[in-house]
Amino acid sequence: MAFVQTIMSRLPEPVRKLVLKHREMLRFAVVGGVCFVVTLVVNYALKLTVLNAQPVTAQAVAVIIATIVSYVLNREWSFHTRGGRERSHEAALFFLISGIGVGLNSAPLWVSRYMLHLTVPNVTLITQEVADFASGMIIGTLVAMVFRWWAFKKWVFPEANARTRTTRGNGRLRAVGDDEGKRAA
Repeated sequence: MAFVQTIMSRLPEPVRKLVLKHREMLRFAVVGGVCFVVTLVVNYALKLTVLNAQPVTAQAVAVIIATIVSYVLNREWSFHTRGGRERSHEAALFFLISGIGVGLNSAPLWVSRYMLHLTVPNVTLITQEVADFASGMIIGTLVAMVFRWWAFKKWVFPEANARTRTTRGNGRLRAVGDDEGKRAA
């Protein structure tokens, strides 16, 4: 936490206010970046080995693995103050929405491969791989990310400051994010 406080103290006041106002979105973006790397590594590990002939399947498996990582990181960090649902209901909604996200993420790659026929022998191998990356990893990820941000806030973690914990010192219960902005400022 000292690292974050050091960075926050060095930001100009208007930027600091903006960061604090949108910290949930920034955390969501960091989690998205981590999960993007997970997706990228798993996708290419599968695509270059056991799922060479099934790039859409490799992409879907990679996104599913990244979704599991995403649930843990989003629940415990990005949306740590939000809640309003029982954990099992929250998890079911998260994975349902993420399943829709897998479809949204895979759709541009499917279009690229099977509707536009951007595959060898119709195009060169490098063209196929660039089209796969652009459609699956960039366009698909952006479409799914926007959908997930909206859906998670609306249905999975609908209530701000819903989760509480015991603070050190006085032992009172309070919402985790009540004075987060004051501490970081």
